[in-house]
Amino acid sequence: MVVTHKRRSGFAEHGRGFGPHDHVCWRYRDERDLRDRVREFLSEGLALGHRVGYIGTGDPEILAEDLDGIDGIREALRTGAAQVASLDTTYPVGTVIEPAAQVRAYAEATDAALAAGFAGLRVAADCTSLVRTPQQLDAFSRYEHRIDRYMVDRPFSAMCAYDAGEVDDHAFAQLASLHPNANVSSAGFRLHAADERATAFAGEVDQTSEDLFALALHRADLRPHDGQLAFDATGLTFLDHRTLLRLSRHAADRDASVVLRTSWPGVSKLVNLLDLANVRVECTA
Repeated sequence: MVVTHKRRSGFAEHGRGFGPHDHVCWRYRDERDLRDRVREFLSEGLALGHRVGYIGTGDPEILAEDLDGIDGIREALRTGAAQVASLDTTYPVGTVIEPAAQVRAYAEATDAALAAGFAGLRVAADCTSLVRTPQQLDAFSRYEHRIDRYMVDRPFSAMCAYDAGEVDDHAFAQLASLHPNANVSSAGFRLHAADERATAFAGEVDQTSEDLFALALHRADLRPHDGQLAFDATGLTFLDHRTLLRLSRHAADRDASVVLRTSWPGVSKLVNLLDLANVRVECTA
């Protein structure tokens, strides 16, 4: 497991061991799997002194029952340390979320938790109903990167759960690729926030995943700082020349250069072979 600026990044086996800035994508097999992971994730949130929330579809009272087994959960629900909400009352079927508005909503909820004396906010959400159509999936994927960047320096952590019976492999890979952590490594790479200026780029991108990477890069819509797109690529294990060319074009379209911080020696060789003037490699130990 790679740790990047107080954040976990890698393969997730369960819902335990996540900190106040962490973000995990979970593809669940059945309702029991979902309940178990949510309980693990929110139980540790309460232990950290965070307000916790569970969001799903259906009757809120039934959703609250899903949390039974978490130590002190009934008292937490009574006092507001734990909250439950149904998507049915907030997002009618087919709703396409507005990414910036959704980030603002969680920023306000985090501020409210802090004002109430909690150390932060932790939310587990079954997001399946928000990614059923191509339009929903596109908007929600854009939101996933934006909320991930918000989490870097604010005490907000989240588990985004998706039903394997409804969200197919390709759709889940699109979502998982924009998370630091996932329980299925179908994307092959991870593109997520490292800090307020840098983007973490880990795993590998080859011919089989280049289209998925192009989609993730497009949806993340990375913006330069001081004329640079900086990537913490210490977790990078492989990328091909097409990926480097795509990164170079993405930066050029924004009048920027690319800085790749990586320990993989193949990157420098490719940059030299391709003569990419706007890509600089910073080798790390």
